Amino acid sequence: MQESLMASIGRFQTLDTDSGEIVDKYLYIDGNPKQYRFDAKEGKFSIHYDENNIEKLGASLSFQPIAWRIFSDDILGQGYKKWAELFFIDEADCVSCVLFHGYSVANLERLITPLVYNRVKLNEVVLTVNADKKENNKLQPKGVYYIASFTYALADKVQTQELADYVETINLYRRNTQTEVAQTQVAKNVFNPFVDLLAEPEQPVYIGEWAGEEVAA
Repeated sequence: MQESLMASIGRFQTLDTDSGEIVDKYLYIDGNPKQYRFDAKEGKFSIHYDENNIEKLGASLSFQPIAWRIFSDDILGQGYKKWAELFFIDEADCVSCVLFHGYSVANLERLITPLVYNRVKLNEVVLTVNADKKENNKLQPKGVYYIASFTYALADKVQTQELADYVETINLYRRNTQTEVAQTQVAKNVFNPFVDLLAEPEQPVYIGEWAGEEVAA
């Protein structure tokens, strides 16, 4: 019996020896991934569980994307902007999400160009995001702000396949960044409750390809 159970366990699953249940290795609350934030004023990352429970991090963050989208929308009280939303599994095995906007999105798009020409997909690399300091000398006193810059290294192929298998089993999205009016440029493995729940099973929601991503029609 135990051998039969072990044979049915996926790459991203483990056997709970106490209950005998097969459980996912990764933690995810539907529509509510763990929220990482990039502060463009301080040049630091942080984890926000809620407004009263914030864990401060450093000026760099590394992760392997499992899903992403680039879109324009008015969300989070920030006004209408272009955003990049990246999902990943953090070091605590939690499904997580981080948002970037403005020049940081442009930097991400510049990184994707060499990926395309090297036939590498975004979920096949580990991104390292650094906060680059910028100064606006037109202001007095001068303004200081930070932009996210991106570099990458090829990820482990076995881990990449495990993450790809896992993301197919969940509806991955962040509830408070999804709207019915977002203008989506690129989306890969991101569930859209406003579209996917209404789509006919035989009708693809997205068509086209860009660095392995599905592009919104």
